[in-house]
Amino acid sequence: MASVTEIAPDLFRLSIYVADLDLQFNHFLVRDEQPLLFHAGLKGMFSDLSDAVATLIDPTTLRYVAWSHFESDEIGGLNHWLALAPQAEPVCTFVGKVVSIDDFAIRPARGMTADDVLSTGRFRFRFLPSPHLPHGWDAGLLFEETRRTLFCSDLFHHFGDVAPLTSGDLIGPALAAMRQMQQGPLASYMPCTRQTSRLLQTFADLEPVTLALMHGSCFTGASRGMLESLAGAMKEVLDVA
Repeated sequence: MASVTEIAPDLFRLSIYVADLDLQFNHFLVRDEQPLLFHAGLKGMFSDLSDAVATLIDPTTLRYVAWSHFESDEIGGLNHWLALAPQAEPVCTFVGKVVSIDDFAIRPARGMTADDVLSTGRFRFRFLPSPHLPHGWDAGLLFEETRRTLFCSDLFHHFGDVAPLTSGDLIGPALAAMRQMQQGPLASYMPCTRQTSRLLQTFADLEPVTLALMHGSCFTGASRGMLESLAGAMKEVLDVA
C-alpha cells in the first residue's frame, strides 16, 4: 500500500517503501482543476498507486502525467495511467518527447522547453532542462511557480523508511547514500560534470519552498543552501577519475 501525505496545499506524496531495498519510491499528485501526477511509477506499483490516487481524485480525470527522465521507476507505469485516464497527456522535456516518449507511449507527449508554461488551474509549472542531472540527456526538473515547489527526481536520494517531510538536513543522508552506492554495482549512478554546479545553482536561485524528492523525505523551508551544498557533496563522492 502507498502512504499518502499532504506535503504542501493540494500536493500529495504517495510513497511505497520497498524493504528489500530499504528505499522509498515517492510519487506526487497535484490536486487541481486539471490534476497532475509526477512520476508514473514502476509497472508493478500501478495498482497500489492508482488506489492511492483514488483517495484524492477520480483517477480517470487525471490530466497530466510528468516525470524527469526515462527510467522505469519514473515512467514504467505511464501507459497504464494513459489507458485509465482518457484525457491524460504525458509531459516531459522536449528532448524526452522526441528521443523516447513519442515512440514508447500510447499518446504523444507535451515536450516542454524552459520558456513553456503549463497551468493546471491554480498552479503554474515550468520544465527546466537539466541534461545528465540526475540522469540522462532528456532529464529536467519540474518547478511549480505559484508555491515554489521543485520536483527533484533523484536529487538528494537517501535510504530508509523515513518521515514524509522534514525541515532538517538532507546533505548528510544524501552523502551517506552516495557513499553506499559507490561501494556496489550501481556506482557512479549520478554523473558529476562541469555543468552540475551550474545547474544546481540555477535551481537554488529559484528559492524553492518545497523540495519533492523521489527517494526519501521531502523538504520544506529555505532550500537555497541545501541545493548549493549538494553540488559540493556530489563532487566529493562522485567526481572520480
